Amino acid sequence: MALPAHVRTHISVEEYYLLESQSEERHDWYRGEMFNMSGGTTNHSRIKINLARELGAQLKGKRFEALHSDQRLSIPPTGLRTYPDASVYCGPIEYDPNDAQRHTALNPTAVFEVLSEATEAYDRGLKADAYRQIPSLLAHVLISQHAPHVEVLERSDEGAVWQFHEARGLDAAIRISAIDVTLPLAELNDRVAFGTSQA
Repeated sequence: MALPAHVRTHISVEEYYLLESQSEERHDWYRGEMFNMSGGTTNHSRIKINLARELGAQLKGKRFEALHSDQRLSIPPTGLRTYPDASVYCGPIEYDPNDAQRHTALNPTAVFEVLSEATEAYDRGLKADAYRQIPSLLAHVLISQHAPHVEVLERSDEGAVWQFHEARGLDAAIRISAIDVTLPLAELNDRVAFGTSQA
């Protein structure tokens, strides 16, 4: 799958971490290349805020911790470094030993992506494949910003099979059993303007 337009090529992961610590924009890193991941639409931002609110409220007092898109993630089986739109961790966060500042996590339980036209192929392709190789990951959630639609992949109890389920419509809700959360699509899409230039 295609990646977003690259910024720099042939840099080490250690140099990437240094550059990211000095940058006002966020970049993914894959096989020596940095990719600019900044920007987004109003609807994308609204959904991320709504998602953070729902996760924060439903996980309060539980053993899970929700973090937003500033939390960088390293995926050792593929080498990808990326920023999910949101992630949930169970227990202490483990950090990439290549990141001296300990800002890059290794062990999410769930990751969330709000799809956009510019990155949907990447989010469904290379990034999704990388996510499924994280040993700790139990749920991968994709949220549309063009319609009330959420897709969830959850790892089975046996660990080898990923099971798919989805919900559509503002009256629907979707259960993410791995983190004991149910997301009402009406709440996820509060103030979202479908079918406008903001989408």
